[in-house]
Amino acid sequence: MNTHVCLSPNGVDIYRLDAPPRAVLVGTMDGVIELRGAPTDPQWSVVNHTLDGLHVSSVMRDPTRGGIFAGVHGEGLYRSLDGGNTWETSMRGLSVPHVFSVACDARDGAGTLYVGTEPAHVFRSKDGGDSWEDLEALRRVDGQDKWWFPAPPHMPHVKNISIDPRDGRVLYVAVEQGALLKSVDGGNRFEQLFFEDAGCRYNNDAHRVVFSPRNPDEIYLTGGDGVFKSPDGGKTWQHLATPTMRVAYPDQVYIAPDDTSTLFTFGGGTPPNIWRATGNATSTVVRSRDGGATWEQIGGAIMASLPGNLEAATMVSWPGGYGFFAGSTDGEVFFSADRGETFSRIAQDIPPVSKCVHYSNLAKGRAAVAAAQQGA
Repeated sequence: MNTHVCLSPNGVDIYRLDAPPRAVLVGTMDGVIELRGAPTDPQWSVVNHTLDGLHVSSVMRDPTRGGIFAGVHGEGLYRSLDGGNTWETSMRGLSVPHVFSVACDARDGAGTLYVGTEPAHVFRSKDGGDSWEDLEALRRVDGQDKWWFPAPPHMPHVKNISIDPRDGRVLYVAVEQGALLKSVDGGNRFEQLFFEDAGCRYNNDAHRVVFSPRNPDEIYLTGGDGVFKSPDGGKTWQHLATPTMRVAYPDQVYIAPDDTSTLFTFGGGTPPNIWRATGNATSTVVRSRDGGATWEQIGGAIMASLPGNLEAATMVSWPGGYGFFAGSTDGEVFFSADRGETFSRIAQDIPPVSKCVHYSNLAKGRAAVAAAQQGA
């Protein structure tokens, strides 16, 4: 039984186990931290720290071959074949060194792997990461001259790759910021899906796509302007939750394993540009029991309003239950074993779990607030 669960900003974030989790690999701004504990433990222990000095953007477990992959800011892709104890580079054919996101299609034991990079490329491996091929069609999409990320170096990146559970040829690629792309032929051609409406402030700021278990044509999308829903594979969209909801800047979105009308999302109460002034993300977790029409803050007092942003979350299910891990820019990890009703802070003072720009936005904001208070 493979029990590895991974937590990172842009990695694989849904895992199914035979029992509640007792270990998690956390991608941080200073390597991969392994935490171990029991679901009832208030504090878990750091038992391993690897890839020291590297900013890890994404971590995933390949369920078909057992490898663990870590995408690293500016340093490429690393692979571990011993549960995260030792690592080697996995760069044959991977020409872009900033690996931002990782994904896996494990249907029928095939184990097709994908990575997204900055600048925006998608690479695929069919041999467990021994070699990679560039899906060059992504770079022929019209309008790429308009793709632009607000923070320096203003370079768009592939934030997330989602694979249709019915058909591995159907890919959704979220480019931050610039486009939501779809391919129905395994990456030979991509088309842009337009989900904006009059209330959107950003230029197609797509974060990730999630499929409804009851009907994979029904998809949910998070982005800088809230949560969107499409009933028809991206042809038409409904703007479910705008920036005025409690989570104004959502990233992860989850559908409950036992009820497709129950949704969860994590994120900041304000967008990152505000953090540069306030130094406070006011982040939390919210739930909808009606398919996204209304939302409520959950998680207990500890999750009511976190100053660090919840940059990463992972949903873990097991027979009879499910729960969540969440990681913040303040170097905290939280765990819920009761479907998100309550959380415990199982680790703190570990390296930040963050996209570099988000951590730096909060640091700049806190410095500005402190300076203003000293000058008052």
